[in-house]
Amino acid sequence: MSEARKGPDEADESQCDSGIESLRSLRSLPEPTPAPASGPSDGGGPQTWTRPPGTAKEPQEKEDADGERADSTYGSSSLTEPLSLLGGLEAEDPAPRSPLPPVGALSPQQLEALTYISEDGDTLVHLAVIHEAPAVLLCCLALLPQEVLDIQNNLYQTALHLAVHLDQPGAVRALVMKGASRVLQDRHGDTALHVACQRQHLACARCLLEGQPEPGRGPSHSLDLQLQNWQGLTCLHIATLQRNQPLMELLLQNGADIDTQEGTSGKTALHLAVETQEQGLVQFLIQSGARVDARMLNGCTPLHLAAGRGLMGISSTLCQAGADSLLRNVEDETPQDLAEESLVLLPFDDLKISGKPLMCAN
Repeated sequence: MSEARKGPDEADESQCDSGIESLRSLRSLPEPTPAPASGPSDGGGPQTWTRPPGTAKEPQEKEDADGERADSTYGSSSLTEPLSLLGGLEAEDPAPRSPLPPVGALSPQQLEALTYISEDGDTLVHLAVIHEAPAVLLCCLALLPQEVLDIQNNLYQTALHLAVHLDQPGAVRALVMKGASRVLQDRHGDTALHVACQRQHLACARCLLEGQPEPGRGPSHSLDLQLQNWQGLTCLHIATLQRNQPLMELLLQNGADIDTQEGTSGKTALHLAVETQEQGLVQFLIQSGARVDARMLNGCTPLHLAAGRGLMGISSTLCQAGADSLLRNVEDETPQDLAEESLVLLPFDDLKISGKPLMCAN
């Protein structure tokens, strides 16, 4: 006899959404009121999950600017099921209507459901951020132990990384207040603050730098602003490459070292500002106390870079700030050797030819 074919409503056991099953398991949590029976009893088996009316069959995947998905479950529809099981929270009213049970009051089965990890490594906290469900996030933060907040998914992203990536300063603030670590690095070596600088999310960066955890929520996880990612870049280096002066100001105000060298060639923020060819950034860093003659690993100063690129305006700015045009790099070259018009870099302002002063153009 041939095997019976599966009906259209019967799901293949080998196919499972990364979050739907976790929400089914949440049925073990106590409900505010018992659900009325809607039909004949089928032996107490779980009800078939149905998509709410008006929702798309599959949400479109959110992609990064470079085409790479920021998280492996952006396409998950796991949070489209009604979440009354978590206390009747609504997105418009994130405050619980009734006191939530403390963590110690949860049964092992309930705690296991709340700490479910999907096949992509995402917890319910990750999914609440991805699907922009602040009520669910606040409920999780109230119920879950602090250690759960620092679980990293398969891309080594914490929920804090994702909240910054998606520019959700409210979620960032809530996670920091509950003690989420700000020093964990993803697969690129980026902390959440590195991501904020790359994405130029100033509000999220401010929450990360100025937020403090609530009493009793563990160590403050103070930020190391000199921490480099796998490309050797600190947050200040990234903000400089992004030409974002307000973000640079915020980092410097919170203790970033202006003369820290990046890990590949030893460039400081001033070297990088010269390479961006933004004279305003060069002036800002000089006024903020950057060493004008800082050297790269090959001995080049910012003036070497400006002279070699023919950036006469920036070269003039560096010289006026006291840059030495006679310093030599490892190839025994001075900035004057590299300049197209070496007279502009002469460290003298009183030269005369035939009794007439020498005027150097900017």
